[in-house]
Amino acid sequence: MKRTLQRTSAALALSAMILSACQSGEQQQTPQQLANSADGGTAACPSQVYWGDTHLHTANSADAVFNGVRLTTEDALRFARGDQVRSTTGLDAQLSRPLDFLVVSDHAEVIGIGRRIAEGDPELISDPTIRRWHEMMNESLEQSTRAARELIVGYAQDTLPERLADPELARETIVSTWQEHLEAVERYNEPGTFTSFIGYEYTSMPTGNNLHRVVMFRDGTDVFGDTLPFPANQSQDPEDLWAYLAAYEERTGGRAMAIPHNANLSNGLMFAMTDFEGGPPTRDYAERRQRWEPIVEVTQFKGDGEAHPTLSPDDEFADFGNTGWDTANLDASAPKEPGMFAGEYAREALKRGLLLESLLGVNPFQFGMIGATDSHTALATGDEDNYFGKFVADEPNANRAASSVGAAIRGRVGWQYLAGGYAGVWAGANSRAALFDAMARREVYATTGPRMTVRLFAGWGLSEADLGADPCSLYDRAVPMGGNLAGTGEAPRFLVTALMDPEGAHLDRIQIVKGWLDADGELQERVYDVAWGDADERSIDAEGNLAPVGNTVNLETATYENSIGDPELRMVWTDPDFDPSERAFYYVRVLEIPTPRWPVYDRLRFGADIDPQTELVAQERAYSSQVWYSPEA
Repeated sequence: MKRTLQRTSAALALSAMILSACQSGEQQQTPQQLANSADGGTAACPSQVYWGDTHLHTANSADAVFNGVRLTTEDALRFARGDQVRSTTGLDAQLSRPLDFLVVSDHAEVIGIGRRIAEGDPELISDPTIRRWHEMMNESLEQSTRAARELIVGYAQDTLPERLADPELARETIVSTWQEHLEAVERYNEPGTFTSFIGYEYTSMPTGNNLHRVVMFRDGTDVFGDTLPFPANQSQDPEDLWAYLAAYEERTGGRAMAIPHNANLSNGLMFAMTDFEGGPPTRDYAERRQRWEPIVEVTQFKGDGEAHPTLSPDDEFADFGNTGWDTANLDASAPKEPGMFAGEYAREALKRGLLLESLLGVNPFQFGMIGATDSHTALATGDEDNYFGKFVADEPNANRAASSVGAAIRGRVGWQYLAGGYAGVWAGANSRAALFDAMARREVYATTGPRMTVRLFAGWGLSEADLGADPCSLYDRAVPMGGNLAGTGEAPRFLVTALMDPEGAHLDRIQIVKGWLDADGELQERVYDVAWGDADERSIDAEGNLAPVGNTVNLETATYENSIGDPELRMVWTDPDFDPSERAFYYVRVLEIPTPRWPVYDRLRFGADIDPQTELVAQERAYSSQVWYSPEA
């Protein structure tokens, strides 16, 4: 349904070559040879962006199977690599383009137990509550969804049936399910073509506040061995998860990381200025957090966590994907208080990190940014015109946009789900080693679904001439996104390039977001418009504002025209307010022109009734990881 003008196809092809160019010597190896080389392609120039999802659930997750899904790890992997699969509700599902990698991250807490309940395992349904849930799961999707709600609230409030806490039963279930999961992950890992990571979700949720982490491993089963997931019902304190990861690496020689969940449902705890117990953070805490959590999931189905309008009132684009998700914590057991937002949104956390670094000598919130879906249908869909929903009840149908979320918790409604969240990873090869290492060094970015190509370099020797240079040649003179710059007294220069999704919309603008700690010890931020489309018609006005790009969306036909904006934007920028004595970070935000949201496609396809409050148009976006500037050499 999209209409993309082809007037710039030749230019796009050329730009793609420039943006992803690599050294001629590296091109002599095929992608498969690079990925299967001794180092997994980690030594090659990060010449290509690879797309994937690090956060996806199947029937092995209790909340997913309670909500009706029956698709397996294997189904999820087949779908992500581009195969057509049959969804739980019987629809044919397929991506328009395959993904390059996937982490099937089922909840670690008694992984597989929901399937046993659904199948009526006698050992479980002897408990009257579990038997009732089993009957509800097999009665109807509506009843199954109600059982899921009881399960989630019971987990959040620690009121689950004792039978579910039986250690022998839990271990038996986890071991058998995990082994089956690992076999599928290994079977579908195809270096050079598609990467399947070992991973799971650690589901810490004290009193309903979301402190989940996706845990992923660089290793195959030859290194991973018989390692079992670390569940939050052993400890809800993420520091204990970090200790588990440290022990794993010491025991196996492998590598692991934790990725904090989109933080907007944590009621201020994800990026708190304290540790889990409420005490002041120490340097040791900061070092371990930075070590084990190099990247953060900033956008997904359950809202966008980059910025919030109450924290960034001067940012006209801060109010994206917040509606419905800024009212309460995950299970809506506690309302959101205004002071909580600062501990939930990535930009504010990055600012807090500067302050903590000045106090502790280490920045605990020095993280890069990625997007993910958090789909519980086993289908990693990130496109507005191919949205398969958060849960099975949200798979394409005429009622999903107007349906209540979780039995109408805090007024959340179906249309408030976002359709996307993908991670873009700059790496030298499509392999576990190369992709994991790129995430560890934060050379990654988030998008709300579109596959825009975004690069960022920063350094002191960059010039306009470098816009046409082989990006691989810049690594000797600059740092990429995720890197650090130490003070020289001069203002660094930032080279940014952004290319539209070839199946998507033109670009409205490139912005650079700066946060800094000023001389008075106050945290500041500013958003700069640095490049924009239709530049012959638009300019910055006297108040420093850039006129809107316009809107070509036709709500009746679910189409838009790429007659506004530009297919590609690029520039070299210097901060006009740079102060060499101030600690700062910079990241890039790229905005598309307005496009239709998924409810508009539902109305066209199903004749769905759309509530007047429904947001129908959005400006999709990408967030690069940061470059940090420190006055100290």
